[in-house]
Amino acid sequence: MLTVNFDRLGLKPGDLVLDMGAGAGRHAFEVYRRGAHIVALDYSLADLKDCSGLFAAMEDAGEAPAGTHWATVNGDGTGLPFGDDTFDYIICSEVMEHIPDDAAAARELARVLKPGGLLAVTVPTFLPERICWALSEEYHAPFVPGGHVRIFTEVELKNRFTTAGLVPEGTHHAHALHSPYWWLKCAVGPTNDDNPLVQAYLKLLTWDIMKAPKLTRWTEKALNPVLGKSLVLYARKPANAAEPVRG
Repeated sequence: MLTVNFDRLGLKPGDLVLDMGAGAGRHAFEVYRRGAHIVALDYSLADLKDCSGLFAAMEDAGEAPAGTHWATVNGDGTGLPFGDDTFDYIICSEVMEHIPDDAAAARELARVLKPGGLLAVTVPTFLPERICWALSEEYHAPFVPGGHVRIFTEVELKNRFTTAGLVPEGTHHAHALHSPYWWLKCAVGPTNDDNPLVQAYLKLLTWDIMKAPKLTRWTEKALNPVLGKSLVLYARKPANAAEPVRG
């Protein structure tokens, strides 16, 4: 399930892409499949091990164009282990809401992005996320170690990356059908996966992801502007950015 719109991102075969906070690798695998070189960075060694295994399986199955390379890197988003102006594109999906020093993370993302390069960053949308926080303290930090530490408004997210030196180019929302699922989870307890209503809704989401029927696709498209679970921001580093962005 992709949150970033790859047609809007516009990456090309041979581009170098960073997936910062790659997690299970859903966006990283799509980058690799499209023939761009991908670096998947995450703080979790377990997630990186799983990513490496699937990258290798894709390589063996010929699911990525020949000559396309991948790498996994263990690292911290507030101190990226890369040189200035390294990547053509950066994806940072559902990460910024977890990082206490999000300003430092934004500066680092801007620093390692090439002049003219594009960043796609996604965070939980304000309204659906606020409802989750209201329904359950177990959903977010400090009650959940490593959980969400903030809720971004669209203006706040844009300002965070504008301050880091990037220029916003547009936003959209995604995954409206997922918002009621998380409200339901929070209502019955975020870890109560055995609840029959939770299980039933999860089956619906799984069916929707696998089959992508027109009815649910149209419904979600109509609801995304209001109930989309994720906010996606695209921001570009100015082509004339001669000096690295510093904090």
